[in-house]
Amino acid sequence: MRKMNTAEMLDYLVEAFKRDSVQYADIDTPRDTEGKRRLLRSLMNLRMPAPLDEKTLAVQDEYLSERLLERGVVKLSSIPANAEGISVWQGDITRLECGAIVNAANSQMLGCFVPMHACIDNCIHTYAGVQLRAECHRQMTALRAEYGPDYEQPTAVPMLTGGYNLPAERVIHIVGPIVGGSLTARHERELADCYKNVLDMCAQNGIESVAFCCISTGVFRFPNGRAAQIAAGTVRSWLAENPGRVRRVIFNVFKDEDRMLYEGLV
Repeated sequence: MRKMNTAEMLDYLVEAFKRDSVQYADIDTPRDTEGKRRLLRSLMNLRMPAPLDEKTLAVQDEYLSERLLERGVVKLSSIPANAEGISVWQGDITRLECGAIVNAANSQMLGCFVPMHACIDNCIHTYAGVQLRAECHRQMTALRAEYGPDYEQPTAVPMLTGGYNLPAERVIHIVGPIVGGSLTARHERELADCYKNVLDMCAQNGIESVAFCCISTGVFRFPNGRAAQIAAGTVRSWLAENPGRVRRVIFNVFKDEDRMLYEGLV
């Protein structure tokens, strides 16, 4: 059988995910490539964790691999680090090839279901593929069997999954503190625990390089400046207390504001 090219894979996946969704089976498919990509991503974002037929899964994996080549993989060797092994890198974390990337998750741990939402949770699940949501669901199902049907992932307790179609080998999902009003000492302790507990998980699982997003600073409303201070201080202290256990830490930023904050701290 002739191998599909990227455009054919996109067409196949749009129609397959439309049929799979049932609710959106009859939605009009755009004619342009960007419109088709947006529709596919939206259908993937909306999809509940469930088995997917082997052919569609294989085409999804091949398509995401081709898209990654188009977007470009970023290797750690291209990112300068200081003497402590710490880097600041501005860019798309889903392109970063490292031991693990950190996902700022919500307490349901299933990713973002809002179509085309710009949050990191949505981006990571989109480019990892549907297998990531399925694994998160399996882990949450096991935890609910142990702790009760209302279990939600607590703040600062990390969950480790595969990376699937991402260049990162693993994803560490963590729920950061939500700042509903004024910033408190508890919020600060919980954010520091996020960084410490992720690094502990890396050390326990032989993960030598990890890229942190800016945990809690988006819709969770943690002030960017104070968050950067806590992140940099916690990571530097942990590395000093645990020499050689994690060799590279990348502070991944998206906004110029955060890049300048972190560059002033490390």
